[in-house]
Amino acid sequence: MIRSASIAAGALAAILLSSTAGRAEDLVFNLVNKTDATLERFYTSPTGVEDWEEDVFGKDVLEPGESVKITIADGRRVCEYDLRFEFTEESGYENLEDSQDLCKMGTYTIHD
Repeated sequence: MIRSASIAAGALAAILLSSTAGRAEDLVFNLVNKTDATLERFYTSPTGVEDWEEDVFGKDVLEPGESVKITIADGRRVCEYDLRFEFTEESGYENLEDSQDLCKMGTYTIHD
């Protein structure tokens, strides 16, 4: 009885490991706004994709000096992402674009 329970536990562990190995990890990093302007919209897309994904902020904004934890859970198995930052129109700031390896990044800081 103990031997069959051990075999069953081992089989269950193998099934769980194989089912989680196929899923992509969420990409998590902190976004810090060190500018004097409000960041109104933030877009990401895997490098090489023609169109931007939806605005990550939705109805929220990132005020000067604030930071926010960003989670990209799009199910993809890529690390290289294009980033687009759009500031409020009245700020006079130009929109910024960058490309980063989000798997290696813990914090992304936008500077003046």
